[in-house]
Amino acid sequence: MVVPAVMLTVGLMVAYPVFFLITEALNVGEAGVFPPEALGFGNFIDMIEDTKVLWNTAFVAGISTLMAVAIGLVLAWILTRTAIPWRGQLERLMELPYYMTPLVGALAWGVLASPKTGFINQAWRFAGGAGDLVDIYSPWGIAWVMALFEGTVAFVMIAAAMKSMDPSLEESARVMGAGKLRTALTITFPMILPGILSATIFVFAEMLSAFAAAFVLGIPGRFVVVTTAIWQATSAYPPEYGRAAAMGLCLFVVLAVAIGLARLILRKGSHATITGKAFRPRPMRLGRRGWYLAAVCWIYLFLAVILPLGALLLTSFQRFATVIFADMQFTLQNYVVAFRIGAIGSALTNSLMLGVIVATIGSLLVGVLVWIIYRSRVPGRALVEYVVMFPQAVPRLVFGLGLLWAWLVIPIPIYGTLWLLGIAYLTVLLPLGLRTLAGVVVQIDRSLEECARVCGASWLYQMRTVTMPLLRPGIVAAWLLIFISSVRELGASIFLMSATSKVIAPAIVNSWLTSSTELSAAMALLQTVCVFFAVVFLFRITRRFSGDPA
Repeated sequence: MVVPAVMLTVGLMVAYPVFFLITEALNVGEAGVFPPEALGFGNFIDMIEDTKVLWNTAFVAGISTLMAVAIGLVLAWILTRTAIPWRGQLERLMELPYYMTPLVGALAWGVLASPKTGFINQAWRFAGGAGDLVDIYSPWGIAWVMALFEGTVAFVMIAAAMKSMDPSLEESARVMGAGKLRTALTITFPMILPGILSATIFVFAEMLSAFAAAFVLGIPGRFVVVTTAIWQATSAYPPEYGRAAAMGLCLFVVLAVAIGLARLILRKGSHATITGKAFRPRPMRLGRRGWYLAAVCWIYLFLAVILPLGALLLTSFQRFATVIFADMQFTLQNYVVAFRIGAIGSALTNSLMLGVIVATIGSLLVGVLVWIIYRSRVPGRALVEYVVMFPQAVPRLVFGLGLLWAWLVIPIPIYGTLWLLGIAYLTVLLPLGLRTLAGVVVQIDRSLEECARVCGASWLYQMRTVTMPLLRPGIVAAWLLIFISSVRELGASIFLMSATSKVIAPAIVNSWLTSSTELSAAMALLQTVCVFFAVVFLFRITRRFSGDPA
């Protein structure tokens, strides 16, 4: 009974909101009425008038993808193919931009490079410059911030491909007289092309569904993309739910195609370089030039981590943000407000509580799902994997929109409560947990579970005494990753948060819209500190389970 119940629960969690999303997109009668008074394709036809929004989305996504992949490619080549100082430490530090979140990055670069009040522009005028040096509230500014914080994703994917290369192929080219640059262009680049294409498609999909940077930096500059247009449509009076749903479904189709192409490239790529012959990648020694390449890595970390956090830290301790020392007025009032004002102060507590609950339930549920998909012989187990992974192809903002209508209609009073936010987080984060545990379960020999069954153990007893203990390191990693993602989640909660169920990411956005930049900076830093400590805990736990010295 356990397996069918889990399969049914997961199916309803995913299919129920998607059904209402499709229904509202086809509703050409009164918005929000279920069942619809009239059905048609009018909302999709009306999207023809949104060509500017579609062009804005394509332009920003395309430019930011090119920038992110270029960043990832350069960093991956430096850290995997060359012997530079602090190579091991730099490779680990490259993960930091992911944990900062694009919302924090967008707020920080808003503080740094906004017209007139931005720190860079203030310093420029103080030095005698005229006008503004930079304007982050522009398409190029949005693309820059998105690329900085997705460049680390491209780096991880491309670096994995480079680490799998047989260095003898490059050495053969060098023996034949090819220089380092020619070897890189004619040997290295063609071999990692599948990895680069896969990273490009994945990053492009992320850019299309990005909301935080486009919202924080696009709204002041009146530059609208699909995700911010969806938010505007639902915030209008009267709300344009049908238009928002139609745009969300179109965005979902594009994302599904992009992710499908990426999987096709990964599955059918013919550029394999790993054979039965053992090899050990040997990085190139560049002498003094290695210091210049190390400087490139430090510059990226400075722009993506050190400078934004420094700007937020300085802003959070001021009454009015400025870099002119004579005008600075320092205070702790922003942190006092963030902790003590009821609605704002409770947001961080709610996020942490939701993170713990969702991570606990999600990690246990993922443990059962992984066993069903990879160990059981239950009919339809392959379909279960597709259903669980489906939210990965749906922008979280769009999925939250579907949940909004779904739980407005159903006669269960959980709309506007933390229960609904918990359901939303659990649904959209299941793919993350599944991917984390899948790599662990395939390494466990089936014979261990078979021995338990031969000895007469029931399925529940086997799961409790054999499978779950073996999956424990993966479950701990999945728990912490789900916890981190829950605390930083914005897209799935911006439509579901209410006055009595505030969480930190949308609360930061609301503070930025209605209050002060200084208070928003303090709240963003508090969120970042929570995520940072969770990541440190993650490394300590995984090191302990792997047997490494603490």
